[in-house]
Amino acid sequence: MQAPIRILIAGVGGKMGRAAAASLAQDERFEVVGGLVRHASPSLPVDTFPLFTDPDDALRGVRPDIWLDFTDARSVVEHVDLAIERGVRPVVGATGYTVEDVERWNNACLSQGTGGIAAPNFAVGALLMIRFAAEAARFFPNAEIIELHHDGKRDAPSGTAVRTAIAMANQGPGQVAADLARAGQVPRTETDALNSPARGAVHEGIHVHSVRLPGLVAHQEVIFGGVGETLTIRHDSLSRESFMEGVRIACARVFELTGMVYGLEHVLW
Repeated sequence: MQAPIRILIAGVGGKMGRAAAASLAQDERFEVVGGLVRHASPSLPVDTFPLFTDPDDALRGVRPDIWLDFTDARSVVEHVDLAIERGVRPVVGATGYTVEDVERWNNACLSQGTGGIAAPNFAVGALLMIRFAAEAARFFPNAEIIELHHDGKRDAPSGTAVRTAIAMANQGPGQVAADLARAGQVPRTETDALNSPARGAVHEGIHVHSVRLPGLVAHQEVIFGGVGETLTIRHDSLSRESFMEGVRIACARVFELTGMVYGLEHVLW
């Protein structure tokens, strides 16, 4: 029997990290061998795997095959740089990195002969939404993106909204997509979402909206306007379980990759 894939979860104390730990523990292909936290907490599953507060100690202590990162913009770049340097394949669910970071990670992975995935969204339905929006952008030149998340999400616009805009810009003449793409494909978003201009931003006359409210998880709609008609494409994640199938797919298929890819769709179709 093949040995399970050894996974270290950075940000295991957060909601996504906890959900991922529980999901991966139910799949015999994987073994969660450690977790990285800011501060050790007795409420975390310390009896199941060891916890670390230093990424270097974590890598040396458990020697994982995969570094699964659900931290934040302040930490993710340092973590992924270190993981690749140590020959550990990164699967990145955090946001806040830049295009230059992804390019550097790709070059580092290529030099190591390894691979990684940076995924703005692990929900398969969200990826289909992006794909359908890109197709619709070929026929509808006018569109707006509205993304809605829980009030604890600090970045705005979301990585999924930016990824959608890029896909639309590559497929059609959507002005909002082109504007966001020019602003930066993978923007670093370290400021609090409450103060972000994306909450009602106007880019060359096109509106991009980020909503942050308690009770939400992750939702997005793309509204296209035409002559006498509108088209709305919407996806709703009603719980964090919606992301877990994508997390498992990424952790299983990252071993097929050489280089760093941006977007889970690269291993889905």
